[in-house]
Amino acid sequence: MSKSTSDYQVEFLKQYNKIKDPNSGYFRKLGNLLVPYHSVETLVVEAPDYGHETTSEAFSYYLWLEASYGRITQDWAPFNAAWTSLETFAIPSSTDQPTNSGYNASKPATYAAEYPSPSKYPSQLQSGVSVGSDPIAGELKNAYGTSDVYGMHWLLDVDNIYGFGHCEDGTNTAPAFINTFQRGSQESVWETVTQPSCDMMKFGGKNGYLDLFTGDSSYAKQWKYTDAPDADARAVQVAFQAEQWAKAQGKSSAVADVVKKASKMGDYLRYSLFDKYFKKIGNCVGASTCAAGTGKDSEHYLISWYYAWGGSADPSNAWAWRIGDGAAHQGYQNPLAAYALSTDPGLKPLSSTGASDWATSLGRQLEFLQWLQSADGGIAGGATNSWDGQYGTPPAGDPTFYGMYYDWQPVWHDPPSNQWFGFQTWGMERVAEYYQATKDARAKKILDKWVPWAIANTTVGTGGSFQIPSDLTWTGAPDTWNASNPGGNTSLHVAVKNYSQDVGVAASLAKTLMYYAAGSGDTKSKTTAEGLLTALTGHEDAKGIAVPETRADYNRFDDAYNASTDQGLYVPPGWTGTMPDGDKISSSSTFESIRSFYKNDPDWSKVQSYLDGGPAPTFTYHRFWSQSEIATAFATHVDLFG
Repeated sequence: MSKSTSDYQVEFLKQYNKIKDPNSGYFRKLGNLLVPYHSVETLVVEAPDYGHETTSEAFSYYLWLEASYGRITQDWAPFNAAWTSLETFAIPSSTDQPTNSGYNASKPATYAAEYPSPSKYPSQLQSGVSVGSDPIAGELKNAYGTSDVYGMHWLLDVDNIYGFGHCEDGTNTAPAFINTFQRGSQESVWETVTQPSCDMMKFGGKNGYLDLFTGDSSYAKQWKYTDAPDADARAVQVAFQAEQWAKAQGKSSAVADVVKKASKMGDYLRYSLFDKYFKKIGNCVGASTCAAGTGKDSEHYLISWYYAWGGSADPSNAWAWRIGDGAAHQGYQNPLAAYALSTDPGLKPLSSTGASDWATSLGRQLEFLQWLQSADGGIAGGATNSWDGQYGTPPAGDPTFYGMYYDWQPVWHDPPSNQWFGFQTWGMERVAEYYQATKDARAKKILDKWVPWAIANTTVGTGGSFQIPSDLTWTGAPDTWNASNPGGNTSLHVAVKNYSQDVGVAASLAKTLMYYAAGSGDTKSKTTAEGLLTALTGHEDAKGIAVPETRADYNRFDDAYNASTDQGLYVPPGWTGTMPDGDKISSSSTFESIRSFYKNDPDWSKVQSYLDGGPAPTFTYHRFWSQSEIATAFATHVDLFG
């Protein structure tokens, strides 16, 4: 069926009202603010290891949901409330990062190698390895009058299910800052030990959780946070949208405060544009031989996988550190955010070089995506300035991008980081939205090749039936990048391994196709997008739009470490400790044994019967990002074709 514009608006409001309905269970109310859960359901293990945790990603989608609501209703109060929630809960307060005054920008951090397996951890701190200087700390402090960092920590325990509370105070303070991934590329979520972001050594072992990850001669109580740059960049992207929409309504002042704060977040987001230890970009082989960077020669200008910062818990002995990341994944790039931060008067950062850094980043990101585009159209993994996370020697003949090494699965390998089709649509949506806003021919060139590939692998039937790519496989490699004469990547190929009905990714794909159609006038992409949106409405339920999924990977709940396969939860022999609820941590622990709260979950029996030899369990999940993606896809149609 064809839908009129008003029908898409009806679908947006229907989906929006389901997400905001307190009975649906998407949010926890804290005071007068809402905190989005990762999912309505509690028993879910993916990047977060529990459904009622939340991520900076979820906060960024909450902002997007409310921006779309403001565009349609002209009511910007919920949008402003979403930023207040994000700022209150996801950005550590001054109290939660108390010792930044001890940060020395000429010695940002002490080097520790990353390793391919958790079994190689803890990783010894190596003070003899030179690190570069941080060229932006001073200008950020001058611009904002503080030594604190204005970025979102990526993971929070919204209901304090683990019991860490605030800085391990043992109370039911929620949400609590926590972390999981700490041990190299092979550490899947199933192999993580959840730990507090503020380690006061009250739980865990004799040194808290610190000596699971880092080897040192002695340990101090400390705080540490990790930023997921794609979420912060999405928040900037959404603030830019909101600014444009509010301006068209004559309501610029309604969103001005949030736009200013998004600009500040984008300024600090530049930490993701630097090598992890501020070493020189390009041909950086050998931890001791690769030169320390000075000025901006440690800046690769790509949005990397993370940046992180931390310091001592004791203000009388103040020290602090900051790191960037030398590994960049195609799916994290956001040319629209770079464009907004470099050109938009409301979003240009206050710092002296913030806008110019983002202007360089915009061009560099578009080159990066062109460099990674396969002969078929899909975008390959990424590049790193630090092979294997330890400035190792890359394979012979590995192609380069400004001296950084091609990596088909940057940062993590279980599962491969560029296997999921969603990383194609997340990245390309931003490129398409940027293209629609600017008509930049560089973006169009990438989309002209990507869109036909995506459409050729998408099927829309009747009665809600559809399928889109799920997992991808990669062969070959790109040509070494030559900016003045780019190669055609004739040996780089992608194949679709299997298909799915992932509703969030389908909505993301529909958005990408709509922005491309609006910019280029291409009718096939618009028709395909509308077909996907109509198909999604065939899967409506009381809480949103969802389809059942079977989780064969849940057999990993009870996997103890197996040295012969290097799979399962690794805890060093002889290391013992305790989770806040009394769960013991030792070399025989499993994912589930240090998360015994899962046995009380209403859905646990489905997993237990699978572990006992029954069939893989099936769940119907309502993930916050996914449901918001669907709602905002309906709103995108209203915006572009209304």
